[in-house]
Amino acid sequence: MTTTNERARFIRMHDNDNVAIVVNDGGLAAGAVFEDGLALIENVPQGHKVALTDLAEGDAVIRYNVTIGYASCALPKGSWISEKVLRMPPARGLDDLPVGTRLVAPAAPLEGYTFEGYRNADGSVGTRNILAITTTVQCVSGVVDFAVRRIKDELLPRYPNVDDVVGLEHSYGCGVAIDAPGAEVPIRTLRNISKNPNFGGAVMVVSLGCEKLPPTRLFPKGSIPIGPAPTADASGLAVVCLQDQQHVGFDSMIQSILTTAERHLQVLDARRRETCPASELVVGVQCGGSDAFSGVTANPAVGFATDLLVRAGATVMFSEVTEVRDGIDQLTARAADADVAAAMVREMQWYDDYLVRGGVDRSANTTPGNKAGGLSNIVEKAMGSIVKSGSSPIVGVLSPGEKLTRKGLIYAATPASDFICGTLQLAAGMNIHVFTTGRGTPYGLAAVPVIKVATRDDLARRWHDLMDINAGRIASGSATIEDVGWEMFKLMLDVASGRKTWAEHHKLHNALTLFNPAPVT
Repeated sequence: MTTTNERARFIRMHDNDNVAIVVNDGGLAAGAVFEDGLALIENVPQGHKVALTDLAEGDAVIRYNVTIGYASCALPKGSWISEKVLRMPPARGLDDLPVGTRLVAPAAPLEGYTFEGYRNADGSVGTRNILAITTTVQCVSGVVDFAVRRIKDELLPRYPNVDDVVGLEHSYGCGVAIDAPGAEVPIRTLRNISKNPNFGGAVMVVSLGCEKLPPTRLFPKGSIPIGPAPTADASGLAVVCLQDQQHVGFDSMIQSILTTAERHLQVLDARRRETCPASELVVGVQCGGSDAFSGVTANPAVGFATDLLVRAGATVMFSEVTEVRDGIDQLTARAADADVAAAMVREMQWYDDYLVRGGVDRSANTTPGNKAGGLSNIVEKAMGSIVKSGSSPIVGVLSPGEKLTRKGLIYAATPASDFICGTLQLAAGMNIHVFTTGRGTPYGLAAVPVIKVATRDDLARRWHDLMDINAGRIASGSATIEDVGWEMFKLMLDVASGRKTWAEHHKLHNALTLFNPAPVT
């Protein structure tokens, strides 16, 4: 990375790049001159690209040492390179990819780092102690929401060691083709979310009674430990069924939920934090509201922290199929073995086919906000997204909704939607979440603490009580990628031990969004 140091500043990611991005807050006006003598011939907004050389029509535009597009017209040196003057290259084929050609030698183990977590009977560790109420169908969401408010007001104050009560509400369970190909994705997602380490291992369910996804299908016998409350069906699950004959009136339903919840709260309240090694962290990394600085500041810092976590024996998941698809050759080159590489290719092909069925391609991903922040297309966005994964070997691949079975760096295949990606990482078993943003988003999750990382000084200043870390200091020169990466690693340990993030402080969280590739009937 090369950065000029005078008032007019740009960042060039690789010596072979023929474009760089403007660093200055507010951008630069035509006539601005950089330290190397380059003069702008038009206004260029912050984060947007400037041509470092004359480009003829059809010339490759290179950033990250990767062709991110082709000039659609002649572009003289010093001109603004926006999405309007770029033609996107075709997607990289999925054949003849390098496998394991960029594996780095293992770094020394990172030992001695711990956090205070909640140990579960299945061997997992929670960073929070939460009562989760699983719902089998969207029809019960209003009742559960009402009950959760009552539980928080009337019961939770009696149980100070329980952090929160969360309704796992969603828009699935009925009116769907429950046996269609793809229907297993939302079902296993909801099942595995219910087993997230932050929920203590016990499951409480509220069902309606006539849905296509009854509790016995959601949780087949033996799939989950029996909860501490009386059961309402033969499965051994703690179930409150709203259509049961015993319920006469709305208040009867609510009282049944409150009674069952209190027995769960009693068990959860007896739990205490214990010292756990950093290897018990399960971290999901994600970006949303991305800009051109995402791949320069925040995501590289996350990548550095990812490598620290892997050295500590922890698990890190990176995701978002369309936001890594154009770097598939970089990923298979870091696959620990041929099976991992084949699994990544399988997930990319499945998603390519899924988009084709929907009548779109990967270019549908990039948002107006991404483009306003300097990301011209999905190729450029992908190059900045991949760096969250650091440099460690990729040792496993998860299909959507699957649960982790091993430690290390894992590719969890998910859509790029912030809400769906976060939901699927919850199902995989994450106990802490790191989310980078350049444009700004108040995203949060109720089930796990979310550490928010700003890509720019200006965003960190304006959203000072929403962003937990300012990675913009990397661009302004007051911190290095390594500085921010270590800060992030240590903050994860603190947050895992109970320190609240800004999203938790404000109680900001988004609804669960299940990924359902099957038809709705």
